[in-house]
Amino acid sequence: MRNALGLMLASVVAAVVIAAGGWFYYSSRAEQGAPKTTAARAADPLPAPAKLATRDDVETTAALAGKPTVLAAAPAPAAPVQQKSTCTNPNALGVARVVEIDTTGGPGFGFEHFKQFDFLTDKEVVLTFDDGPWPVNTPAVLKALADECTKGLFFSVGKHATYHPEILRQVLAQGHTVGTHTWSHVNLNSKKMTESQVKDEVEKGFSAVRFALGTNPAPFFRFPQLQHNPAMVTYFGTRNVAMFSTDIDSFDFRKGATPEKIVETVMTRLDKLGKGIILMHDFQKHTGEALPTLLARLKAGGYKIVQMKAKTTFQTLPEYDEALLKDLKVPTSSARPIASVVQTVSQ
Repeated sequence: MRNALGLMLASVVAAVVIAAGGWFYYSSRAEQGAPKTTAARAADPLPAPAKLATRDDVETTAALAGKPTVLAAAPAPAAPVQQKSTCTNPNALGVARVVEIDTTGGPGFGFEHFKQFDFLTDKEVVLTFDDGPWPVNTPAVLKALADECTKGLFFSVGKHATYHPEILRQVLAQGHTVGTHTWSHVNLNSKKMTESQVKDEVEKGFSAVRFALGTNPAPFFRFPQLQHNPAMVTYFGTRNVAMFSTDIDSFDFRKGATPEKIVETVMTRLDKLGKGIILMHDFQKHTGEALPTLLARLKAGGYKIVQMKAKTTFQTLPEYDEALLKDLKVPTSSARPIASVVQTVSQ
């Protein structure tokens, strides 16, 4: 009897202990966060823009709703992009070499008058054109040069530049070098010309070309009719202007000149000399007609084109700029900022 009561008491105690242990186990599991369904928590705040701006490996792959968040600092201004060549002619004559001229002291080029700077090597030529710009004729020259992806040096008459500034700007835009050729193409060695008049012809010509281009031309000059005025040769030394004569004259200006004669004149002389600065005129109709054939002959003969550029541009004299604008009756420019003159009111 006593044993039976003891066994019953032991069973009751064991049951109580088991129940209490189970309650303690499940209670502790609940406190540790048993899996359950909950509402989504608020998103963590985005990092500050300054921190993301220091990273260069973050790629934006989706747009954010609402107000855009700046994720990176604005990029620094890009360096000027160099215009790529648009030449589509795989067999073009092209430009073999570009030379930069330091015009300090007024150097001279072209062995007909100047024999100091022999910079061309065998089979190298420089293409030069005088007296433009002129309708039809200058564009014809530009097209022939563009078709062969090559460049020339243009000596513009100031008066012609004011007549057709849009054509002269095309010359510059296509990458050619632009110098000057006086205001009105007078012979600067004429006895009728005073020293003052000679200077006016030169400086006014430079101002006119600058006006037409909208920028400073190269400090390159060719005397009309290749008549080198000694006083102006000295003057150009003080103005740091390079002077140009020629090695090969095309004589494209002569009466009776034809495209065929122009080509033969140039090639005969060139084959004899082997190199040189070629003088032509974009003012003359037959020059543009002859140029495609001439360029083809140069290419077939193994000749290479050298482009001449100036190290610096020419600085015109203010008094001549002002006189030119007065003569041309150009309205005085307003000093008001553009925003105070022109405003967008509807777009």
